[in-house]
Amino acid sequence: MRILITDGLSEEGLGLLKSHPELEVVTKKGIPKEEIKQIIKEFDALIVRSGTKVTADIIEAAGNKLKVIGRAGIGVDNVDVEAATRKGIVVMNTPEANAVTTAEHTIALMFALARRIPQAHYSLKSGLWEREKFKGREILGKTFGIIGLGNIGRLVAERAIGLKMKVIAYDPFLTQEATAKLGIELVSLDELIERADIITVHTPLTADTKNLIGKEAFSRMKKGVIIINCARGGIVNEQDLSDAIKSGIVEGAALDVYEKEPPDKDNPLFSIENNVVFTPHLGASTEEAQTKVSAAIASQIVDFFINGVVKNAVNMPSISLELLKAMKPYITLAEKLGSFQGQLCRSGVEEIYIEYSGEVSEFKLAPLTIAALKGFLSPIMDIVVSYVNAPVIARERGIRVIESKSSKSEDFTSLISIRVKTSEGEKYVAGTIFGRDEPRFVRVNGFSLDVIPEGYLLIGENHDKPGVIGATCTTLGKRGINIARMHLGREDIGGRAIVFINVDSPVPDEVIGEISQLPNVISVTQVML
Repeated sequence: MRILITDGLSEEGLGLLKSHPELEVVTKKGIPKEEIKQIIKEFDALIVRSGTKVTADIIEAAGNKLKVIGRAGIGVDNVDVEAATRKGIVVMNTPEANAVTTAEHTIALMFALARRIPQAHYSLKSGLWEREKFKGREILGKTFGIIGLGNIGRLVAERAIGLKMKVIAYDPFLTQEATAKLGIELVSLDELIERADIITVHTPLTADTKNLIGKEAFSRMKKGVIIINCARGGIVNEQDLSDAIKSGIVEGAALDVYEKEPPDKDNPLFSIENNVVFTPHLGASTEEAQTKVSAAIASQIVDFFINGVVKNAVNMPSISLELLKAMKPYITLAEKLGSFQGQLCRSGVEEIYIEYSGEVSEFKLAPLTIAALKGFLSPIMDIVVSYVNAPVIARERGIRVIESKSSKSEDFTSLISIRVKTSEGEKYVAGTIFGRDEPRFVRVNGFSLDVIPEGYLLIGENHDKPGVIGATCTTLGKRGINIARMHLGREDIGGRAIVFINVDSPVPDEVIGEISQLPNVISVTQVML
C-alpha cells in the first residue's frame, strides 16, 4: 500500500507508518496541486494537514486506487468530503487532538488583549517606555460571554471559571439542566450581547452564524466590550467590528481567523494600532498538538490497511469494511434524516427517538444511530462531528438518545424514523431505501410524500389553496433560481400542505423572506443535504 504525505508529519507519525513493511511512505511536502493530480492515481492513501486542498478534481484524478484520505487535525474544510464519499473514499480526521490547544489560544488572546502585551512589546523594542499608554484591565470578576458551548466552548468555559470569571453562554441547542452543573449560566443571545464584558465565539460558520456579530449586535453591547474570535472567519463582521472599535463601543478585539485567509492588506482592522491583536490561524498550532495529530492519523491509517478497521471517519462509521459495504445505504439515510432534523431544530433538545422497522432492524443498530446523531449535531457544533465523537457530544449536551426496533414495517420493507423532542415541541421524519441504494424521505410531521434528500431543499408549509405553488415557483424563477424537483404532500383537501423543492443553488435569505410573505404560506425553511 502506497501512502502520499503532502504537508509533513512528525517523526512519531512517520516512524509508526514506516514500522510496517506493507506500507510504502512517500513524502512530498509543499507539492503543487497539478503535480498531485498527476501522481495521486499511484497511491492508496493521502495524508494532509491544512496546507493541501483536496479538491474534487484531485479526488477524480485518483481513479479507483485511492481508498482513504487522512487529515492530521480536526477540521476538514480543505477536503471535499462529498466528492470523496461519492467515490467511496474514507475521510478521517483526529477530532480530539487539538481542542485543548484552541481553547488555550482563546484564553491567551484574552490576556494579550486585556494587557496590551503585543503593543507594549513593540513599543519597548522601539526604545520607548510608555507605561501609561498601555494600562490594561483585570479579568477577575468580569462577565465572560461564550457563544456556542461545543467541545472547545466548554473547555474555554472551564478555564474562565478557573480564573474566577462570571461565565454566561448562549447555545440554542442546550437546556438549562445541561449547563447548570458546569457552573455556566445559559442565557439568550440578546442577553449575552448586552451583559458580557468579553465575548468569544465558538460556533461553526453557517448561514445562521455568518455575520452573527455585526452592526446591530455591536449597538447593544456594553461600552468597552472585548471581542475574541478563534472559531471561523465571517462570524464576526470585520468592517462592523472596525467601526465599533473606532466609535468606542468595542475596546478591543483579538482575532485568529478571518473572512479571507490570508486576509487582504487593506483589511479595515489592520489600520487600528492599539486595540487589536492578530494571529495567523494558530489555534491548533502547538508542538504537542501537532505531535498528537501526526501520531493519531498514522495509527488510524495503519488500522485501516493492516486491520481493516475504520476509525475517526467523518463520512462513515468505525466498523469493518465488509459490514460497511452492506450497511452503507442505510448509514447514508440515517445521517440525512438526522441532518434534516438538526437544521430545522431551533431550541433546546431533550430527546432523540430513533426507530428501525423491517429489514433494517436486523443490522447492528449502533452505527446507524451514531450516523443519525452525527447528521443531527454537525450543523450546530463548533467542531467537526465524527462517527466517533457524536455519542459523546450528545451525552455531554444532556440529550437522551432512545432507539427501538421492530421486525415489521407496514408500508415499506425498511423504515428509519427520527422523532426529536425539544422545549418547543416535537418534529418527526422517516425515510427508506428505494432500489439498492437510493434514500427517500417518506413522512415528515404527519405528511406522507416522496422526497429525494440531496442538495439544497426549500421546504414550505402552506394552506392547501390554489396558486401557492405557482407563486412560489414564479418568485424563484424571477430570481434566477432553477428548480430541479418538487415533492408535494397534504393532510386533506383545503388543510395544511407541504412542498419540498430541490433547487440548483442556495436560495438567498431575502428570497425566502419574499416567499414567506405570499398569501397562504405558513413557513419557509432551507436545508442542505
